[in-house]
Amino acid sequence: MKIILRIVLLSTILSLAFSSAWADEYSDTKKMFEDSGLSNMFASSYGYALFPTIGKAGFVIGGAYGKGRVYVQDKYYGDTAMTQATIGFQIGGSGFSQIVFFQDKRAFAEFITGNFEFGADVEAVALTASVGASANTGGSSATVSGGKNNAKIGESGYNKGMATFTITKGGLMYEASVGGQKFSYIKR
Repeated sequence: MKIILRIVLLSTILSLAFSSAWADEYSDTKKMFEDSGLSNMFASSYGYALFPTIGKAGFVIGGAYGKGRVYVQDKYYGDTAMTQATIGFQIGGSGFSQIVFFQDKRAFAEFITGNFEFGADVEAVALTASVGASANTGGSSATVSGGKNNAKIGESGYNKGMATFTITKGGLMYEASVGGQKFSYIKR
């Protein structure tokens, strides 16, 4: 079991290292989300965690990892990392950008404690197009993305003070899995 996880993680690292899915600068990623219809979220939120690139791969057992930055009232506050482990029917790899908005100080404080969020996902990714649905302890969502150059994100409200959005960057993956996500935080 451990060897399969190692192979999956190594495949993710190698596939992303030699692809164009690696992170744009943080400002470019923020602009990509703003252009996707989230300008109001940036203006009204207490803060946000921005992940320019999260790499994800799986073959029965899967994983994802990405580094990001936390901003409070649009000022750089600290660093964060997201790790995810999944099990279920899945094959392939993908890269995506993610943002987590904090509605208020309470939601921000909850995020920086590093709590787990368990979820069940169904996703299909081909090159830079994506369709997905998710149900987890943070609420449920549905996403459609045509890629970073033409992504549009629908209206979504906060659930328990947090709202999460993703934009697919590329890859080839099909997934119907159950897993857990953990965010770690390091104050700057």
